[in-house]
Amino acid sequence: MICLRSLLAALLLAATGAAWAQPPTLSWLVQDLPPHFSYQNGRAPQKAEDLGQGELDGFLRLLIARMPQYQHRFVEAGMPRFEALVRQGQTICSLLHVRTPERLGWLYFTHLHTPLFARQIHVIVHRERLARFEQQGHTLSLAELLQRPDLVGLLPRDRSFGPRIDALLQAQPAGRAPKTIVSGRGMHLLAMLRAQRMDYTLEYPSVVDEYLRSTEAPNELVKLPLAEGRSTALATAACSRSPEGRQAIEALDLAVRRLAQDPQREAWMREWRGEAVDEQDRARLNRYMDERARGGAQIE
Repeated sequence: MICLRSLLAALLLAATGAAWAQPPTLSWLVQDLPPHFSYQNGRAPQKAEDLGQGELDGFLRLLIARMPQYQHRFVEAGMPRFEALVRQGQTICSLLHVRTPERLGWLYFTHLHTPLFARQIHVIVHRERLARFEQQGHTLSLAELLQRPDLVGLLPRDRSFGPRIDALLQAQPAGRAPKTIVSGRGMHLLAMLRAQRMDYTLEYPSVVDEYLRSTEAPNELVKLPLAEGRSTALATAACSRSPEGRQAIEALDLAVRRLAQDPQREAWMREWRGEAVDEQDRARLNRYMDERARGGAQIE
């Protein structure tokens, strides 16, 4: 009887120890936002192997591989739902959020890498109206476009384009800033632009390319570089501003520094971006990673 009790106690202790040994779970926000974050076969990822090869989902795959202390799960939610979950006390991390002063009140941020060319905001116009935007070789300025009453812009509501553009839009007096509409995805606005229901919108060039591949007129929209377009100083990741979120953002920041210190940097860069990295992007990425490898944590 004593031996049986000892055996049962040992089994219970082993089971309890196994439960204690389970790593904590880290939740990640996911959305189908091609080409930056794309669902494979139209389904949200269930595990890291399901992640795509875009700028954001591809970089998340690299980070997860360097965070083995966590189990990783994915939460599909829109931006309002994500904010509601965080404010309700859930710990979730996101690679989809640009740092803004308002978001610092409920999210921790860390830096990931320099913005790629794909993140440079462009003015998108219909080809038939291109002449109204040409600047004799000069880069377009959003500040100047906003002063022109003959041009009508339309933007997605509640979307952040980065601190520089956001501040410029918020500073416009009533009636001068572009109108906004609720849009689940930027593709809806691009369809409206093709129908010439406005003169311009703002978007990433890669998003426009993805949309145009699905149309019968792949040259109908024109992407024009914007002087204020590189308004995102650095790509960022965010986690809930809570004790658990602080631990998560510290682990995430450490994973970025491990990437930066990896002697096989070229290998993981090819894994992430393939052979499509622009040479200027490559030079900026290497300079940033050199500094990241030498420095300490970058958490706000």
